[in-house]
Amino acid sequence: MEDRVLQDRYRLLGHLARGGMADVWEAEDTLLNRRVAVKILHSNFASDHAFVTRFRREAQAAANLSHPNIVAIYDWGKEDDTYFMVMELIKGRTLREILKSEGALLPRRAAEIAAEAAAALTVAHQAGVFHRDIKPGNIMITQEGGVKVTDFGIARALDDSEELTRTGAVIGTATYFSPEQAQGLPADERSDVYSLGVVLYEMLAGRPPFTGESPVAVAYQHVSEYATPVDHANGDVPVELAAVVGRAMAKEPAERYQSAEDMRQDVLLYMAGRQPVAAGATAAAAATALITAPPPTVPPDETARVVSYQPVEERSQASYIAAVVGLLVVLGVGIFILWRLLSGGTPVAESVTVPNVANKPTTEAFAELQALDLKVRPINENSDTIPADVVIRTDPVAGAEVDKGSTVDVVVSVGIEEFTVPNVIDEMLATAEARILEQGFTVGNIVYEVTVDTEVDTVIDQSPEGGTAQAPDTPVDLVVSAGPSTLEVPDVSSLSAENAVLQLQREGFTNIRQEDEFSAEMTAGFVIRTEPEGNNVVPAEATITVFVSIGPEPVEVPDVVGMTTGEAEVELNSLGLIMTISDDTVDVSLDSGLVGKIAEQSPTRGATAEVGTDVVVELGVLQKVTVPDVLDMTEADALAAATAAGMSFNVLGTSGEAPTPEQEGTVSAQLPTAGAEVDEGTILEVTLYGPPATTTTTTTSEPPPPTTSTPPTTTAP
Repeated sequence: MEDRVLQDRYRLLGHLARGGMADVWEAEDTLLNRRVAVKILHSNFASDHAFVTRFRREAQAAANLSHPNIVAIYDWGKEDDTYFMVMELIKGRTLREILKSEGALLPRRAAEIAAEAAAALTVAHQAGVFHRDIKPGNIMITQEGGVKVTDFGIARALDDSEELTRTGAVIGTATYFSPEQAQGLPADERSDVYSLGVVLYEMLAGRPPFTGESPVAVAYQHVSEYATPVDHANGDVPVELAAVVGRAMAKEPAERYQSAEDMRQDVLLYMAGRQPVAAGATAAAAATALITAPPPTVPPDETARVVSYQPVEERSQASYIAAVVGLLVVLGVGIFILWRLLSGGTPVAESVTVPNVANKPTTEAFAELQALDLKVRPINENSDTIPADVVIRTDPVAGAEVDKGSTVDVVVSVGIEEFTVPNVIDEMLATAEARILEQGFTVGNIVYEVTVDTEVDTVIDQSPEGGTAQAPDTPVDLVVSAGPSTLEVPDVSSLSAENAVLQLQREGFTNIRQEDEFSAEMTAGFVIRTEPEGNNVVPAEATITVFVSIGPEPVEVPDVVGMTTGEAEVELNSLGLIMTISDDTVDVSLDSGLVGKIAEQSPTRGATAEVGTDVVVELGVLQKVTVPDVLDMTEADALAAATAAGMSFNVLGTSGEAPTPEQEGTVSAQLPTAGAEVDEGTILEVTLYGPPATTTTTTTSEPPPPTTSTPPTTTAP
């Protein structure tokens, strides 16, 4: 199948692995020029239409997952009868291969792998994707030591397939089934937590907790039997980490960690040298336990090894003590009931008010709640604002009335969420940077030191140290070997670009490149800075980037039309632009509001311009109108003509001449004369034919807007 190209894009280069449902090939993505892994489904799955439909749906959901601990899914496709998935190519080994060749891992390394796998599950669960097949074969350990969880979504498609009902279909995975999966019940995020607990058990003990002659026998043990505590299977396992495994592998989902994040936080507490919540809960349970679990019943059709948490002698002794204590408890309860009957009273639960213990240290808060006969159940939660071991809130909330003896969930801060810093000493700089970013940190200062026997670009020291827990985005500073051949970068800032390059070349640097950058402080064509900065010691072959100023960044020209010149000047100057008033003007109407203000500008609003650019503005002046000829018009017609022309109207009086009947009341004279050019709003004054009046008759139109006018008024003689 080598040299085959899928969809004219993915060229198969070599076979990597074969699994129960697919073959994995290394391939070249010819479109993006990168190496990828292509998983091709076996023909028996590809012919199952229902499975392929689920596979496509779940693969698409898993492709939306993005996290450093999750193998990225790039593409999904079909060619002829071949269904395939394109994934990130990981250079490394599966955890299964490591356990097979090396056996049990050191507790801290096992905890690191479990914490990173839990981080991947947390992201998937938050997106509504459950893995359903967490096992060492689906956990990759990269060459740099990072953790990658693979096959998200694929197990879901397989889990819904009838293939699981066929003989042998679960071989190799039943070892890590949760009890509910083994019983055919729905699986959720707590099922993944159980499976991860089994994987952690195997990493610590060097073997899985349950084995059997058939998958059914193993599945039965998950449901009905108790595994030997991992610290009994391997005496080097700390009891705190064993408690984490025990809680993750609880038979009842309600008794496990309720999320992968809860499990991860407990593992991080162990790695930080603090007691996990599970360890505290185990100690409390051991102190108050009365009765041990009944022995399991082996099904008639299977012979399986029964393993219990407690040796036989311990169980017998515990049963004897439990029986005695049980009799004492029954006797005490009987005496109490008899006393209540004799006293004539009926037991009534006494209520108390939940106190406000937020922002108090846990010891103080627990003591305050327990003093009120309330039970305390601590729940860990990260907080960026509340210090570790301080209470965030309670449930029920402060002020609530509850019965004495009730359980109060106390949410306790475990501080800022922390991740494990990878150890990158002795790694090449590029690899170290990739691992640091992959784990959610940032690369801090990189300092080069001259060394004699260390290869150039090899990390020789780091801060914070590898393996320590730090908050996300914490910068990791690196000390890198510069080898025996190093140069000091000269300070060429403020030099012209040409002179800066010449000076760098004289110092012995050959890899020089220039980049343009806006700068309001540095003149265009001159150097702003270099990277690495001047006076740093770097390898002679290092690339020196020279950042050259191209002047200030262009600004967007604002809209100053309608402003006064004073207002516009303030607005433009604030952006580094200069206002220039043109001698040209713009004719505007009286009702435009632009008379004496800026009517036009260049450049126009929204254009980009360099700092210091002139913005030319033109002021608005009142437009001219032509005086209409109103002679011999009636007063009403003359008023209408003046209004239409944009002029006001005024009747001065009568002429005193004896008009003909047709002329009486018409205009005999006007001022300004017809055809003259005047400012809009100028008054057109007229005299009417008629006998002289003892009182002047005046008709006036209001100034614009021209659609309104004052009707003529007449004062009778």
